Amino acid sequence: MIETACPLDCFDACSVICDSNNPTKLIAGSRAPTTNGALCAHLYKHIHKAKRVEKPMVDGKEVSLEEALDAVAESIKDKPWLLWRGSGNLGVMQKVTNLLAKEANGVLTRGTLCDGAGNAGIVASRGVNRLLPPQQIAKSEVVVVWGRNITVTNSHIMPYIKDKKVIVIDPIKTKIAKEADIHIQIRPRGDFYLAILLSRFIMMEDGEDREWLEKFAPEFDEFYDFTRTFRIKAILEHIGVSLNDIGDMLLMLKEKRVVFLVGAGVQKYEIGDSALRAIDALAATLGLFGKEGCGVSYLANSQLGFDNPFSVDLKTELKATTPFSKYSAVIVQGGNPAESMPCSSRVIEELNNTQRVIYFGLYENETSRLADIIIPAKTFLEKEDVRLSYGHQYVQKMNRAIDSTIGISEYDFTQEILKRLNLNAIESEEYYIDYWLSQAIKDSCDCLISSSFEEIPYKDGFGEDGDEEFEFIDDFYDDFEDIKALRRPRKRLKERVDEEYYLITSKSSKMLNSQFASLESLCYLNPSLGFKDGDKVILKSIWGELSLKVKVSSDIRDDSVFVKYGVKGANILTPPVSSLEGDMACYGDIKVKIVKNV
Repeated sequence: MIETACPLDCFDACSVICDSNNPTKLIAGSRAPTTNGALCAHLYKHIHKAKRVEKPMVDGKEVSLEEALDAVAESIKDKPWLLWRGSGNLGVMQKVTNLLAKEANGVLTRGTLCDGAGNAGIVASRGVNRLLPPQQIAKSEVVVVWGRNITVTNSHIMPYIKDKKVIVIDPIKTKIAKEADIHIQIRPRGDFYLAILLSRFIMMEDGEDREWLEKFAPEFDEFYDFTRTFRIKAILEHIGVSLNDIGDMLLMLKEKRVVFLVGAGVQKYEIGDSALRAIDALAATLGLFGKEGCGVSYLANSQLGFDNPFSVDLKTELKATTPFSKYSAVIVQGGNPAESMPCSSRVIEELNNTQRVIYFGLYENETSRLADIIIPAKTFLEKEDVRLSYGHQYVQKMNRAIDSTIGISEYDFTQEILKRLNLNAIESEEYYIDYWLSQAIKDSCDCLISSSFEEIPYKDGFGEDGDEEFEFIDDFYDDFEDIKALRRPRKRLKERVDEEYYLITSKSSKMLNSQFASLESLCYLNPSLGFKDGDKVILKSIWGELSLKVKVSSDIRDDSVFVKYGVKGANILTPPVSSLEGDMACYGDIKVKIVKNV
C-alpha cells in the first residue's frame, strides 16, 4: 500500500492509500483523521473521468516531449514572459516553477481568484490567519454555517457538527440549510450588514463578553459607536432579514460555545475583507476567540510557520485582471484561465493576442485549446509532493504510486527549461521535499502537523507572537450599493432596479470549479418570476451575455439568479475587478438582466 493525499482545492485534504497492485484504486487513509474513512466523488472523477492531455504539441502538431520543451525554452528566452498558475493541485511542489521565473526573468501573478479578500480581513483583525482545528468544532454547542455549503465543499466536516444546533446564513436554501435549526436566507452581499447588526444588538442588550473584551479587544466601545452609524430598519429591509430572525439567532448564540464556519461566498466582492472583519468582530463581541469549542473557521493560511523555499521577489501582475497580451509568452500551469477567470471574453481576447501560449497541465480545456505549445503534466499519483491544508493541521507526504511515461512533473519541467537556457540548476527534488517535511512536527498520534498549530488558537492574544490586541473594523465604504441610504443621516432607501438580479455562483456536488466535464447549462430562478422549467433565457451583464435553460426552484431568492460552477461560459458575465484588499477576483459584484429567449 502506498500513502498519498488528495491534491484538490478543498478544505478536507484527504489522506489517500493506493493499492500497490492497482494504484488508481484509492481508499481513505488515516494520516489525516478528518478523512473519516471515506473519499468523495470529486477525487474519483479527477482520476477516472476527466480527459487527460497525453501528447506534447507544438503549433497543432504532435511532437516529442524533448521538442516541446525546446519550444518552451525558445519562447521565453530573452523575452518578456509570464507564469500564471492555477489551483488544480495544491501540493507544495507546484510552486517550484517560481524558481524558473526567478532565473529566467519571468513575471508572476499576485492575489487569488477565490479567498484573498477574506484572508486580508482576517489578518487586519487578528494579525495572522490561524487554523481553527476541526477538533474544536467538535467541542462546540452551536455551529453557524455562514456562506459555506459544507455538504459539497467540506463534506468530511459533517461528523464534527453532529448533534449541534445549526444556523445557516446563505442566499440559497442548500441541503444543510434545509436541515438547520435556523436558516437566514440573506440577500447576496448582505453578510457585512447582518454581522454588524448582530454585534450592535448584543451590545445593546449587554450581552457582550466584557471581561474578554477588556483584556483582548479594549476598543469595543468605539466599535459599538461604529455599529450605531447603520440604520436598523433600513438594513433589515435591505438584507431581507426580520427582527424575529435576529432575535431567534441571538437566543441561540448567547452564552454558548459557538463556531462560525465561514465560506468564500461571503467575500467574493470588492468589500470582501469587510465582510470577514465584521464576522470576526461579531465573534469577538461574544468573546469566542481563544476558548475551547469556539472560534471562526475560514480558509486558514496553510503555510503559516513554514519557510517557503520557492518564495521569490519578482515583478507581478494582478491575477484577477492579468494582462496576458503584454507578454510575448505566457505559461499557464495547472489552470484554466479562459474559463475560470472573470470576464472570460476579455481573457480569451488577451490570450489570442499573446504570441506564445504554453499550456502545462493535465486536462483538455478551454485554455489548452488556445495554446501554441502543450506540455502534459504528471498526475499526483505519478510524482512526489507534500500536502498542506487550509482546513486542518495535518501535513502529508504524497508518495509516487505510478511510474508513467506520460508527461513531466513541475520539478522536472523547471530543471529541463533551466538546462536549455544554460541557467543555474536548482536543488534536488529530494532536497525540497525534505525541506518542507522537516519543518513539520509530530503529534501524539505520530501524525505530522504544522509547527504553527495551536490547539486553541488566539488563547494568549493576537498577531504572530500572541501579544497584540484584536482590531475592530472602524470604516466602511461600498459604492456598489446605495450605502448612504443605510447609514445616518436618514435617506430614502434606493429601490432595486426592475429586472436586475444578483448573480450567485457556487460549487456543484458533481465537480470542483472548472476541473471536470461541463454541467448542463441551467440557471435556477424563483417561481415567482414567472418562468417555467425548460424556458430559454439570456442573462445579460455589462460584460457579456449567456444563453441558458431555466430550472425553477423555490430554494432561490426572487432577487437572484443561481448558476453552478461548471456551467461553461458563466464567467462571460462576471467583472474584471479586483477587491479593495487582498487582490482577489470579485465574481459577486454583478447584477444581470433576464431576457426570455424565444
